[in-house]
Amino acid sequence: MDAIQHWSALVRGSADRTLCASLAERMRSARLTFGGRLLCPFLRPFFLTLAEEARIAHAAETLWRLGERVARVALERPELLDDLGLSDAERRLASIDPGYATASTAARADSFILPASLQFAEYNAESPAGPGYAQRLSELFDREPLMQAFRNAFDVRYYTPIPLLLDALLESYREWGGTANPPRIAIVDWKDVPTWSEFELLRDGFVSLGIPTVISDPRDLSFDGGRLIADGAPVDLVYRRVLINDIVARPDECRALVEAYTRRGVAVANTLRCKIPHKKAFFAVLTDERYLELFNDEEHAIIRAHVPWTRVVRHGFAMRNGERVDLVPYLREHRDRFVLKPNDEYGGTGVTLGWETDPAAWDTTLARAVADGSWVAQERIAIRRERFPVCDADAIDDRDMLVDLAPYLFRGRLSGFLTRLSATGLANVTSGGGQVPAFVASPRL
Repeated sequence: MDAIQHWSALVRGSADRTLCASLAERMRSARLTFGGRLLCPFLRPFFLTLAEEARIAHAAETLWRLGERVARVALERPELLDDLGLSDAERRLASIDPGYATASTAARADSFILPASLQFAEYNAESPAGPGYAQRLSELFDREPLMQAFRNAFDVRYYTPIPLLLDALLESYREWGGTANPPRIAIVDWKDVPTWSEFELLRDGFVSLGIPTVISDPRDLSFDGGRLIADGAPVDLVYRRVLINDIVARPDECRALVEAYTRRGVAVANTLRCKIPHKKAFFAVLTDERYLELFNDEEHAIIRAHVPWTRVVRHGFAMRNGERVDLVPYLREHRDRFVLKPNDEYGGTGVTLGWETDPAAWDTTLARAVADGSWVAQERIAIRRERFPVCDADAIDDRDMLVDLAPYLFRGRLSGFLTRLSATGLANVTSGGGQVPAFVASPRL
């Protein structure tokens, strides 16, 4: 029995004509919004099989380990930092000893899974958004009458990233040497970010699990020389959601956080070294023959199977499939095989899909990438599309959607999924995509 077909039949057979309105009302009540917009206009979760879950876990957890290794090695190899494209300011922040070894307590690997392939599009090593949304959205769908009916034919489960994230944060705090029991946590980011509602979900979840937690704008923090102060009291652990890009661009407003981090006045996760594997050129390091010695045979097999060939866009030669190619002319000639991306942006900013771009626009972007010196070209990967029932006003439509499945990795363990849908070639919530929960489903015997 096919899970998608069975769910679709339940939707078609439902006598409840208020499904869309009631779902929207429950999402608003649960604060499942991004910048005021509802996260999920769709009426079906994304379903994974047990075999797909195991395949994702093996590949994604390996990718996390490779990211941690590159973060360690790069600090001793300036040429690797050069290839990754870290700025002088980012290098200074990365050179600060955070007090413990784990660069990325929380990470996410954006991927596309098909029956015959699993390929990563990006690796987000810097405190990625969405785990709170993902859990609460899964819980909302799990309570739906449709899911109760679905369970008559399928065993179904979902991940709970909120407690798993908290466990990972506390593990990093102990690795740092923290002894407070319980530690007081501050979730730190700007007040005007669209993900503020998620911080509230995480705060409430952490507090319900016995960990005092506040949300603070970096501008509201202070450092007394020994402890970081948030909301009038010392904090032991910062769950850092403010981006390193912002720390670099707004140093005065982030001064208290950086001083406390530097002087061991607070544990911070993710550390400021997470920028090393966060750069999109991380995939260029993984697929570059110059760095073969960093990885063992099993890891090379994972890289070949799951990481697309990537290179920093610059004049010169590169090896591709055993052939030496002049990179820029090669990219110009084969635009249908590649995507161009800024080395360090998010939300799809600047991403140019060669197969959806005319030659003149591709040449313009390619010239910009060469001039900038910090863009990457990445091999086109196979994407997944599925049909999903979607609420359109009060009616239910059926649309073909691109599916981006992004496993969360908390201290290297698969801990849930951010699953985004889009009608276009880019799938992200920032640029207008939608989100659905992911469930692991297997037929009842």
